[in-house]
Amino acid sequence: MTEATGVDELVTETADRLFTQICDHESVQNAEAAGAAPEIWSAFAETGFPWISIDEDRGGSGGTLLDALEVLRLVGYHAAPIPAAETGVLGGWLLASSGHEIPAGPVTVLPNGNNITASVSGDQMTLAGTCTRVPWARIAERIAVLVEVDGQSMVASVNPKDCVIQPMTNMAGEPRDTVCFDGAIAPASPCVAGVNPESFRFRGALSRAALMAGAIEKMSQLTVTYTNDRIQFGRPVARFQAVQQHLVWGAQEAALARMAAETAGREANRGPAFFEIAAAKLITNQAAARATKACHQAHGAMGMTQEYPLHHYSRRLWSWRKEYGGDAEWSKWLGNAAVSQGAEGLYALVTGGSSVLS
Repeated sequence: MTEATGVDELVTETADRLFTQICDHESVQNAEAAGAAPEIWSAFAETGFPWISIDEDRGGSGGTLLDALEVLRLVGYHAAPIPAAETGVLGGWLLASSGHEIPAGPVTVLPNGNNITASVSGDQMTLAGTCTRVPWARIAERIAVLVEVDGQSMVASVNPKDCVIQPMTNMAGEPRDTVCFDGAIAPASPCVAGVNPESFRFRGALSRAALMAGAIEKMSQLTVTYTNDRIQFGRPVARFQAVQQHLVWGAQEAALARMAAETAGREANRGPAFFEIAAAKLITNQAAARATKACHQAHGAMGMTQEYPLHHYSRRLWSWRKEYGGDAEWSKWLGNAAVSQGAEGLYALVTGGSSVLS
């Protein structure tokens, strides 16, 4: 375990080696065209990585939330086209927290702000309505649906075969499907304390911050390599001052995003970390915008081609930064948190974070 991050080094080494072997440019391209990457998912699932941070007695692989977030960082770093965040950190967490069985295949969740209505009879929930932008619904084995019924947070484990799924994609070509429940009936159970729509929204934001930190890091590294290899006027373009400035911007945004995501992850592993997660999502959102601009400018036209992998990262970043809260939403949340503490409490909030708010 590394002292700085609290992550088991074996997790980092194994996941990085696995993705290096199975997730190359061609496989990511093929997954975008097909809407799925079953070979990549199968290899990923064989390691038990999708269910890290879920207790073994609940059907998971054990490990900590920090380990799971490190896997997500590497998913982003390798642009792996799989529902890693949805299956474990989000969907698996919801199912485990409400006593549902963890399936052997992929899981997905409904994003916040869905238009789903639910009624409960005994241990069965009847769902109605249509939800858009559901990640990977077409390949999921179960859909974990978190709803509030009579003031109680409950999770239903829905079989996608009981729904009508219309395939859609985001900017990166990842499935973001439309799901019509149309009276689907599924087993439902109440959640344990602390699992509710608000905590789910923050956990979703944390998952995206981890993914984005990995993608920004890889995008920066690609840019450094490309500009050192590309010769212009008899020397590498990385030696030109204007290009060097783009490289610095890309590198500093990568470092900032990773630091923010890891800080939020460490706090979330200890307890409520709403302040740190809100800050991390806002920081990674903004870092994604600045790093994408710098890296594409340094690449020039090459960065826009299908044959070169830069777009696998920039398109994912521009998609993920809108999920689980954009800049305006998290800026407002942080602003309200600061105002609630007053002028005298601002320093304590910045240094103490969520511990001050609780």
